[in-house]
Amino acid sequence: MTIPLSVLDLAPIGEGSTIAQSFAQSCALAQLCERLGFRRFWLAEHHGMPGVASAATAILIGHVASHTTSIRVGAGGVMLPNHSPLVIAEQFGTLETLYPGRIDLGLGRAPGTDQLTSHALRRRSSMSPDDFPEDVVELRDYLDEPHADQLVRAVPGAGLRVPLWILGSSLFGAQVAAALGLPFAFASHFAPAQLMEALELYRSRFRPSEQLDRPYVMLGYNVFAADSDEEGQLLATTMQQAFVQLRSGRPTALRPPVPGYYESLGSSDRALLQSMLSCAAIGSAATVEQRVKEFIARTRPDELIVASMIHDPRARLRSYEILAQAMGLPAAG
Repeated sequence: MTIPLSVLDLAPIGEGSTIAQSFAQSCALAQLCERLGFRRFWLAEHHGMPGVASAATAILIGHVASHTTSIRVGAGGVMLPNHSPLVIAEQFGTLETLYPGRIDLGLGRAPGTDQLTSHALRRRSSMSPDDFPEDVVELRDYLDEPHADQLVRAVPGAGLRVPLWILGSSLFGAQVAAALGLPFAFASHFAPAQLMEALELYRSRFRPSEQLDRPYVMLGYNVFAADSDEEGQLLATTMQQAFVQLRSGRPTALRPPVPGYYESLGSSDRALLQSMLSCAAIGSAATVEQRVKEFIARTRPDELIVASMIHDPRARLRSYEILAQAMGLPAAG
């Protein structure tokens, strides 16, 4: 039942906090998780969201990597339709040069924002998420050894072979990852509806590649661990508020916990949260351990990447400590 655990972070901005504080808190979390034995620390690209400070993802990855020594740091992910593949190859080639052997590059095709902000990011209507598979191949070519007749090269980047991952919350990402022989990270922490179907598709259609000889799956999972079940349930109301506000088109800074929040919601919002909470462990160490092990047994992932959208940064650190102890992670050093 023991598999690697990793961390998904959005550099959350809590109500009453600043962006500078969110960056410091992300570094503190990465340092703690490195000591606890987590494998990776990934940051996700989002734009125009009052509660998320990880928009300039590559820069923040470099900042976190500079404050840690061994944990892998990467993008979970870069939303490739927002960027030129060459620019991403150069950015992550730079990161790999500065922090060799520690950088991951997860790629998604969603915009990571609303339509208006998406247009401001891309500027040209010809850039389309439908180009995602071709963009991934182009990016991979820039990071491979250059060909003799290759006219455009990533400097830095060429020959560094930064590990690529495909991110997804639907069957499309599973198909791309399988066809290209890349590891697949499924966003089951917020969109679990097609989880089992995507896993079956990816595993059955996987084609080995130079990077990977067999399927490798990492699943997103929410954890709100505390000293009691009641405290864990209270901490989770921050994430519940954030999700309801986002789905209603009114994203906010990360709000403090609200007792009885779930019970105060209407049936449609409860149903929305119930789906997401199917991939969550909330409560004491014993409760979290049981829920995580049940999820692993059901889905058979190679790795879990854990999100903990908790308002109080101290409670967030404590949540990862409890999870690491409950799952028996081998502490670093």
